[in-house]
Amino acid sequence: MRFTKMHGLGNDFVVVEAWQGLPTTDLSLLAQRICHRHRGVGADGLVFLLPSQVADLRMQIYNADGSLAEMCGNAVRCVAKYVYEHGHCQWPDLTVETLAGIRQVHLQIAEGHVERVKVDMGHPVLEPARIPMLTGTNPPVAVPIEVQGQRLLVTGVGVGVPHAVVFVPDVETVDLAQVGPDLERHPVFPRGTNVDFVQVISSRRVLVRVWERGAGITLACGTGACAVVVACVLNGLTEEEVEVELPGGTLQIHWLQRERLYMTGPATKVFSGYWPLAL
Repeated sequence: MRFTKMHGLGNDFVVVEAWQGLPTTDLSLLAQRICHRHRGVGADGLVFLLPSQVADLRMQIYNADGSLAEMCGNAVRCVAKYVYEHGHCQWPDLTVETLAGIRQVHLQIAEGHVERVKVDMGHPVLEPARIPMLTGTNPPVAVPIEVQGQRLLVTGVGVGVPHAVVFVPDVETVDLAQVGPDLERHPVFPRGTNVDFVQVISSRRVLVRVWERGAGITLACGTGACAVVVACVLNGLTEEEVEVELPGGTLQIHWLQRERLYMTGPATKVFSGYWPLAL
């Protein structure tokens, strides 16, 4: 199976063309094996490129733990760069079908190469039942949740996948490996959640560290950056257009007039190779 490894600000993926159909193997197990950091290629997710009847292409993504993901903002950017630079699309505007719906994508191209990708991430979901989040607070802003004896004020946002956003004075002091998994599996989030810890630097700049559902600590999260800006605006902490600094780099997020979310950032090819499906 031929693959290409790519990353969006260090959030990395194994991208596989499956225009003729998915591999006839256990895809969950395949994802776990190929994403393994020591015994595989190493990645946060496995992404298949498939034909679509409603968009230019369809993206199917498995997390490193083998679970199926509804959406991934960094993966969308990588996929868009891949299909353009491999000749599967000849135009700068395309649509990508995901389990969370269709995403509109605009490519910023220079000398035949994609330098940055802008993604219309749609409208954020703030109704608790649709996130889903079990709370009577609607919208779920600054909801108190106890985790490991701590009282955290959590803002819930859906951006194709659920996010729990927590504001802290200093993101570097958060023990993400300890708190992240407990909040990810907290009963208030019946389908689990991604976790975003945020330090507000100014009205246009924030620092973020992320624990991703099904992947753990990652260097960046596109949907997380979007959820963070929505939470910032709802809590009166920033403006609608914000630079979100993650360990892997910076994304520009714009919640335009508190309606549609736009994410802009880079995508990078790392290398290509072959994975023996018989393993």
